[in-house]
Amino acid sequence: MDLGFHIADYTWDRPAAELGPALGAVAVAAEAAGVARLTVVDHLWQVAPYGEADEPMLEAYTTLGYLAAVTQRARLHALVTSAVYRDPGLLAKMISTLDVLSGGRAGLGIGAAWFEAEALGLGLLFPPLAERFERLEETLQICRQMWSDTDQPHHGQHYQLDRTLNVPAPLSGPEPFLMVGGSGEHKTLRLVAQYATACNLFLRPDNARKLDVLRAHCDSIGRDYEQIEITTTIGLDASTDRSHLLALLSQAHDTGFTTAYLYARNPSPLAVVDLLAQVIPEISRW
Repeated sequence: MDLGFHIADYTWDRPAAELGPALGAVAVAAEAAGVARLTVVDHLWQVAPYGEADEPMLEAYTTLGYLAAVTQRARLHALVTSAVYRDPGLLAKMISTLDVLSGGRAGLGIGAAWFEAEALGLGLLFPPLAERFERLEETLQICRQMWSDTDQPHHGQHYQLDRTLNVPAPLSGPEPFLMVGGSGEHKTLRLVAQYATACNLFLRPDNARKLDVLRAHCDSIGRDYEQIEITTTIGLDASTDRSHLLALLSQAHDTGFTTAYLYARNPSPLAVVDLLAQVIPEISRW
C-alpha cells in the first residue's frame, strides 16, 4: 500500500515570505520518509473543513511546479482540479509541462468543481451542475487526445479546438496518471470507468458498495476493473497516533484501496510526516 501526503492547508503560523521554504522542507521530509505522492488542493480560497475562506491558499499548479523542483521521486498532482477553472487545452498542456519538467512524475486529478462562492468571487466559470459534468467529460476527452500521438481537431459541445498539438509530449506513458475524484454513482464513477486510471473516495462506511458500482460500470463498457487504481483520502487530527492510523489504513486496505492520501490541519505538516514515517515500513508489506 502506498501513502500520499495531501497538502490542503497553508496556515502554518508563519508569514507569507516563509511559506516557500517551509513547503520545500515538508516536501523533502515527506519524500525522505517514503511518501509516494504529494498532492495539493485546487482552490484559490481556503475551504471548510480546513479553515476559513480568508486563510492562506496557494494556486495549485504553481505550487506543483515548485514541488517538482525540490523533490525527485514523488508523483505530483492536484486532488482534485476543478474542471471548469481552466480551458482543457491549457490544462492538458500544463500537465504535460509538469510531467516533462518533473521527469515523468505528473498526474491529473480532476472533478466537476463545487466551490461556487470562490468561482463567483474571482470571476471564474461556474455553470450549473449538469453542465459542469458535461465539461468535465469533454475535458477528459481533450486531455487524453492531447496526450496521444494525434493533433486532430476536437469539436465538442462546449469546447472547440482546431488543432490539439502538444509538444513536448508527456514523459509518463502511455499517458499521465489520470484520476477522477468523487463518489457519485451515476456520473462520476461512470467517468472513472470510461476514462480514468484511478478513482478517489473519502474513507466511509459505504465504500464497498461504491466500488461495486464502479465494477458494474466497468463491466457495462467492457473494461477491466483491475486496471483502475482504487485510492482514498483520510483526514488526521491531533489525536491520531500510530495505532489509530494503522487501524484506518488496515480498514482501507481490506476494502480494496491500494493508496491512501493523508491530510491534516492540526497537527503541523512536519508532525504528519513524522507519523507517516512510523507506519510506512509496516504498510509497505501489505
